[in-house]
Formats: sequence, C-alpha cells, structure tokens
Amino acid sequence: MVDLIPAIALAAALSFLWGGLWYSHALFGKVWIRESGYDELQQDHPGKVFGVAFLFSIIGACALAYLCIDLHGENFSLYQALRTALMGSVGFVAVSFGVTYQFAQNSFKLWLIDAGYHIGSFAVFAVVLGLWS
Repeated sequence: MVDLIPAIALAAALSFLWGGLWYSHALFGKVWIRESGYDELQQDHPGKVFGVAFLFSIIGACALAYLCIDLHGENFSLYQALRTALMGSVGFVAVSFGVTYQFAQNSFKLWLIDAGYHIGSFAVFAVVLGLWS
C-alpha cells in the first residue's frame, strides 16, 4: 500500500481536473447550477471547499486502493481496478445519492450529474491505481 501513496495523490489530483471539466459550463455546470439552486453568495471560502474536497478525494482513492489490494492482491490489474471502482461507485455511491436525493426531492437530472461525476472520479482513481500497481 505504501508503494501506492504517490498514485493515490496523483489520482486525487486528476479527479479534481475531471471535476473541473464535468462541472464546467461546457458540460454540466449550467444544468447543475439550475438544478441544485446553487448560490455563489452563500458559498464557503473556495480554499476551504477545495481543501476539504481534496481530502475526501484522497480518502476515496485510498479506499479504492485498499479494496483492490484486499480483493485482488498487491499487483491488481487495470481491469480489476476498473471493475472494483464501477461496482463501488455505482453500487454504493450512486445508489446512496439516489436514496438521499429522493428524500430531499432533488431532480433526477441533478442525481445523474452528481452520480456521474463520482462514477467518473472513481474510474480516474482506478486507471491511475491500475496502471501504477
């Protein structure tokens, strides 16, 4: 696992680039703003938001690395990492968001955007980790 620390940091950093693209106005940013009711005036300090988000990305990449090692051994393949990431991101993350979004009465579009980001983010983690290991 120690050998994967640089890969985990890289995976977390690349997931930020992925998020910037995913939530940009070129892709889903405009729809996300409308569907979420986002108000920039009520937003916390961007440094705090990005810092906490990066910490969560590191935790997610660590969890995926640990799960891949636990399931497939230290030298897991790209395919094994992607399969594990897909099962975890769809089966746990997206489904959990779906339950929460139903009770919060958030739109299906918002769920697709947010769940899609996390599925993609875990795919980014998997590609980096799978190629690294």
